[in-house]
Amino acid sequence: MTGERVTDGVRIAELLSSELHGRTDGALAHVAVTDAVEDPEPTADGVRAYDVVWARTPLVDEPEQDVAVLDVDVGDADGEPLASVYVQPDRARVEFVAGVDAAVEAAEGTRLRVRPKATTPPRTLAFVESGAAVKDAADVATAVVQALLAE
Repeated sequence: MTGERVTDGVRIAELLSSELHGRTDGALAHVAVTDAVEDPEPTADGVRAYDVVWARTPLVDEPEQDVAVLDVDVGDADGEPLASVYVQPDRARVEFVAGVDAAVEAAEGTRLRVRPKATTPPRTLAFVESGAAVKDAADVATAVVQALLAE
């Protein structure tokens, strides 16, 4: 096992996309990665890499193999906006636009730094600062979708 820590924002976003797109059972079967930007150039403020949508009915039937994350649009799913993912030089930022309170609650005790953003509509920002934190971000997305499905 390597001792290197993944801290490249684009790579972190790629890993998160793979994690969201690859888990096709449970709540994440209700999400899809869509509108990916080819070769996003990270900025200090963050540049949008892709969006994540959700729906009450599952959006995926079976996992895709060898998804070319961020190189192509990996989905044209009909669904409601869940989050947008932005890349910065040293991290990825997930902006939840649905289930914002559930995102804050689910992120407690994880490796993610999370804060609400006082905008209209409100958002919750989750900062994914390493490859290891990608699993936490996927778990938060799972909890948010579960909360939305329970409504």
